[in-house]
Amino acid sequence: MPVNPDLVGRAFAPTPPYLVGREKVREFARAVFADAPQHHDPDAARQLGFSDVVAPPTFAMVIQDLTLQQLLSDPDSGIVLARTIHAEQRFEYSRPIVAGDELTAQLQVTGIRPMRGSAMITSEAAMTDASGAHVVTAISTLLVGDDAS
Repeated sequence: MPVNPDLVGRAFAPTPPYLVGREKVREFARAVFADAPQHHDPDAARQLGFSDVVAPPTFAMVIQDLTLQQLLSDPDSGIVLARTIHAEQRFEYSRPIVAGDELTAQLQVTGIRPMRGSAMITSEAAMTDASGAHVVTAISTLLVGDDAS
């Protein structure tokens, strides 16, 4: 089954709130070799004007993954995980993610580009904090191969 073109414009349900923990930020920072003090030391982060440790920019993927799971598990999507690769990733921030944030994300499929039986699927996961203010939008492009790939 090819990728369902009716996915374009579809918005999935918002994720449950994700509480960003200090240790999760530290673990992620270590994993991506982000060694700046504000990622590990609350005092260093406070000296920069933040309430707690600051997540590296790619930390948004942790929350975005919850939204991509909705898309990938949709039985009508036509997406076969074994033929899917993550082709591109971008982030548009209003402010950094900080430990203590409670973030909710909502995914919308913004485009599908057919390519010789394969398809490029672009989606945007908008993340807001507990007050409803925008924090970041994570934009992903997935390449889904055809049966012959």
